[in-house]
Amino acid sequence: MPIRDPAKELGAYRDQHYKGSRTDQERNLLESTTLYVGNLSFYTTEEQIYELFGKCGDIKRIIMGLDKMQRTPCGFCFVEYYTRGDAENCMRYTTGTRLDDRIIRCDWDAGFKEGRQYGRGKSGGQVRDEYRKDYDAGRGGYGKITAKQYNPLGPMLMSKGPGPSGPR
Repeated sequence: MPIRDPAKELGAYRDQHYKGSRTDQERNLLESTTLYVGNLSFYTTEEQIYELFGKCGDIKRIIMGLDKMQRTPCGFCFVEYYTRGDAENCMRYTTGTRLDDRIIRCDWDAGFKEGRQYGRGKSGGQVRDEYRKDYDAGRGGYGKITAKQYNPLGPMLMSKGPGPSGPR
């Protein structure tokens, strides 16, 4: 019986906005040299990604995930390798690794397309961060929509300054 290699298996993640058939997507995933990396801290830098992922092989490029409204990091990236073998090494050795005090997850991606670097949530970040009820300092505090529900005036209530109308 052959030994199972999880690096060669496809995970459950599929880009729901993929342009093409499910069959094309599966084929692209099986041949891909691109990985989706999730659960990153909003403060993780591209340099930190290079340092960790570069240990697995030669990196072609890194695309940091950005909040589509603020253009700030929002907790994910794409790492593209030159070869499938290097990408498989990355899948073997980095999934479940701690980076910036967070356990990161890697999954195969069918290939980066322009526009995918932006969060798809209503508030501009990732959908998974929209309604988060727990406080997560590494991912911007409370979920954006949850925070608005508890504090509908936003930063004005939190301000220590003179307020919206200026000093009195």
